[in-house]
Amino acid sequence: MRITTSKSKNSESFYITQSYTNAQGKSTSKTIRKLGTLAELSKRLNTDREGVMAWANEQARLETLKYKSEKEDAVVMVPFHSNKLMDFHKQKLFSGGYLFLQSIYYGLKMDSICRKIKSRYKFEYDLNAILSDLVYTRVLEPSSKRSSFQAAKQFLEPPTYELHDVYRALSVLAKEMDFIQAEVYKNSFFLGSRNDRILYYDCTNYYFEIEQEDGDKKYGKSKEHRPNPIIQMGLFTDGDGLPLAFSLFPGNQNEQRSLKPLETKIIQQFGCEKFIYCSDAGLASEGNRVFNHMGQRAFIVTQSIKKLPAEDRAWALDRNGFKRLSDNVSVDITKLSEDDKDYLYYKDEPFTTKKLHQRLIITYSPKYAAYQKAVRGEQIARAEKMVADGSMKRQRKNPNDPARFINKIAATKEGEKARIHYYLDQDKIAEEEKYDGLYAICTDLLDDDVADILKVSEGRWQIEDCFRTMKTDFEARPVYLNREDRIKAHFLTCFLALLHFRLLKRSLKGSYTTDQLVQTLRDVKFADVEEQGFMPVYERDEITDDLHEVCGFRSDYEFITKRKMKGIQKKSKRR
Repeated sequence: MRITTSKSKNSESFYITQSYTNAQGKSTSKTIRKLGTLAELSKRLNTDREGVMAWANEQARLETLKYKSEKEDAVVMVPFHSNKLMDFHKQKLFSGGYLFLQSIYYGLKMDSICRKIKSRYKFEYDLNAILSDLVYTRVLEPSSKRSSFQAAKQFLEPPTYELHDVYRALSVLAKEMDFIQAEVYKNSFFLGSRNDRILYYDCTNYYFEIEQEDGDKKYGKSKEHRPNPIIQMGLFTDGDGLPLAFSLFPGNQNEQRSLKPLETKIIQQFGCEKFIYCSDAGLASEGNRVFNHMGQRAFIVTQSIKKLPAEDRAWALDRNGFKRLSDNVSVDITKLSEDDKDYLYYKDEPFTTKKLHQRLIITYSPKYAAYQKAVRGEQIARAEKMVADGSMKRQRKNPNDPARFINKIAATKEGEKARIHYYLDQDKIAEEEKYDGLYAICTDLLDDDVADILKVSEGRWQIEDCFRTMKTDFEARPVYLNREDRIKAHFLTCFLALLHFRLLKRSLKGSYTTDQLVQTLRDVKFADVEEQGFMPVYERDEITDDLHEVCGFRSDYEFITKRKMKGIQKKSKRR
């Protein structure tokens, strides 16, 4: 709406006018309301012409708001014919769950990162569109790159690029992998603070559907116990479980060696210098501890009691000297009542190795001890059955194999060939019982409160949850790509998808599980209604309401005009 005037010999009149396009496609206008003459309005408003014009413009603004409100609230009548066939090859259903991930994507300023990358190359394709779709489809419909391209065609905003552009983009993304990780970390602070004073590190591996080793795809110890070549990933997360950085290394490399290069990169490129390194015993070698004892860094790592020196192991297994964590009262853990079994107990002592002065903390959990005893009881029953049935097989390296409790002896009779006799080894069972409920931690924080140290260590479950999400929900493996650069790009998109998802989950304040959030995002669909607009065809509930609240838009109206949908898409891009 705008203000127009018309002048005659003796007066000047003011009107609110609306411009529109007529049925013939020509621009024209119509008068919505006459406001009055200059003389009338000046007298009524007690002002001059400038004041009348300001008042008139405000009336036009209010009229515009009223028009938009009435148009949005209008009932849309769409005719359907029971004897009319659907149009041939016309898409009717669209995926819209990506809109919520898009809010995170643009909050991380991924579009700006893509522009910086493009300035260094001469490609013509839209890197931002390709990368965003790869991230969204990894969460919503994980599959191969070809299938992801087809899945993106179901989005409300389909791809404007071609499949061959995707594969070309993978090579660029691989080259810029470190740059993207560093930029994403810096930009993540736009979406809230990061608990980067605590860094968790762990490794996992991903198998390939191939038989021969190739490049970094080597035979190694597979987490899934598969006889396929694997590639390994080292992952850092912050104290809240948000992915920080990752690296890839050959499947046959000792994972202990993967820490220093990635941590050095974080220190130099991310600017993280003061933090506590936390890992399990498998990544807590003496060298890794020394490395994290330098500068402003410290470490809290799991320690294998069985691998302690004999004197320290004997002290750890001794049931004396424990205190209750909640109040530091000394307790005899061999005489706990039922009420005492809900508490955690600990003892600590200095622990010195060749290169470090450390602190060894031993904890005892009655609940954990009962759990281990129950599990072992089932394993012993299976071992007894194996002995009774004579169904012995070659013992595997699995530490939980019931066969570990079975021993053998050669039984001979005069004149007969020696026979092997299998039996349940009670000494092995008794030896394992000594460790029930016990857990060990080493740290160079010599003066910190034990409760605070244990709280940091307990947070390691979050990085395990990251790997579980990436492998199970986002189907990061098996990997079907062959070229090294494209494999790197694949894991980069998996890493980015995980970061987007966990940032979105954090914004919901942990109210929903991973399964609930993933399924909700995948269920958000829209049906095209005769090209007049879209109708949501998903269930509105508490989680969809919360998603709309944190992302700053709503898509759960009974009917959404095409114009309104474009507005929703702009809001999801934080524009």
